[in-house]
Amino acid sequence: MKPTTSTISNWLKQTHGIWFTIYTSLAAFCLYTCVYAFRKTFAAATFEGLLFAGVSYKVWLVTFQVIGYALSKFIGIKVISELKAHSRAFGILLMTSIAGASWLLFALVPAPYNIIFLFFNGLPLGMVWGMVFGYLEGRRMTEVLGASLAVSFIFSAGFCRSVGAYIMRDWGTSEYWMPFVTSCLFALPLLLFLYLLNQVPPPSELDEQLRTKRAPMNADERKAFISTFLPGIILFVLAYVLLTAFRDFRDNFSAEIWKSLNMGGDPSIYTSTEIPVSIIVLICMGSLMLIKNNQLALMINHIVIAFGMLLIGVANYFFQQQLIEPKTWMVLIGLGLYLGYIPFNSIFFDRLIAAFKYTSTVGFIMYVADSFGYLGSVSVLFFKEFGYANLSWLNFFLSGGYIVSATGTLLITGSMIYFHYKHKSWAASLH
Repeated sequence: MKPTTSTISNWLKQTHGIWFTIYTSLAAFCLYTCVYAFRKTFAAATFEGLLFAGVSYKVWLVTFQVIGYALSKFIGIKVISELKAHSRAFGILLMTSIAGASWLLFALVPAPYNIIFLFFNGLPLGMVWGMVFGYLEGRRMTEVLGASLAVSFIFSAGFCRSVGAYIMRDWGTSEYWMPFVTSCLFALPLLLFLYLLNQVPPPSELDEQLRTKRAPMNADERKAFISTFLPGIILFVLAYVLLTAFRDFRDNFSAEIWKSLNMGGDPSIYTSTEIPVSIIVLICMGSLMLIKNNQLALMINHIVIAFGMLLIGVANYFFQQQLIEPKTWMVLIGLGLYLGYIPFNSIFFDRLIAAFKYTSTVGFIMYVADSFGYLGSVSVLFFKEFGYANLSWLNFFLSGGYIVSATGTLLITGSMIYFHYKHKSWAASLH
């Protein structure tokens, strides 16, 4: 007998252990991997030699997509924080449909006029993460669920670029049609995994007791949250801006970086470097579920982020001293980057809310951080193209890594100190 919606949902309500976690983790991971195919596959193309107004055509494409994505994050501060649970599935379907249609128009309209469709591709997709994470937050196993979703960033970034590279090499598809063809390949799997994730029931009473109730936030509630934690928010948002800009640059221009290392001819290189990173980060993030004390978990999240940032600088130094080979270097860079980046996208904010027992939603503060993060990403692109256009992609990436490592470590350490003393005063006020 074919399972119905109520059958799956009722089973999940009665299954609060390992099977619930496995089901929900896989559904979220696979769904967001499909969503990523609608966004990042085009990064496998280099559009080599194409210039418009003296600027690389690919830089124009990346810039317009990131501007759309950044704007989406600012819009999402209101939309995602107010979104009702019953609207998530429709929202995800609508956003990805608009993104897919944008790739069709990109293929049909000649360059450079098709650049504008990258903006309309990024604009809807920036909303999807908050909609998907809404299914996962506020649960006692949110570390594992959130880590599974966030690790899809790592795996899918490499996997989708590999798919795009294979489509161009083996199917003879042009760089312009490849993103739309990839979107079509992932459309049916996306529908399947969206259906499966939509069966997940809301958090139980026990979840709310352990992790604080999650609820939509109006404008006054959002302002109150910001004013309550403003110094800490400034510190961790600045750290996140550095990580987002560095991660986005690595994602968008990895083809150029590998080419400069004479390793750009193998499509599998994108996936093979991300799989070990995905596994290690998933284990690290998921293991934090064992920590029941939310304040302690928040502090450890800070330490993990700081360690990741330091690892980026160490990996760069070893690579430049020729102590490690390029592939090992890229794996270590990815590990350090995502040990810093993933906590912000899965459990850092969840533990922050739980530690202070603040009724709110992760989507709000996540979109505050993301909006400035992608604004920083756009700024880096302009800085590279108009300030250091003659600097190679590889050298610019190395320099950026050192900046992220040094500055980011100081910022996140400051955030840890702030929230440590903030929680002490908060706890004292309750007694």
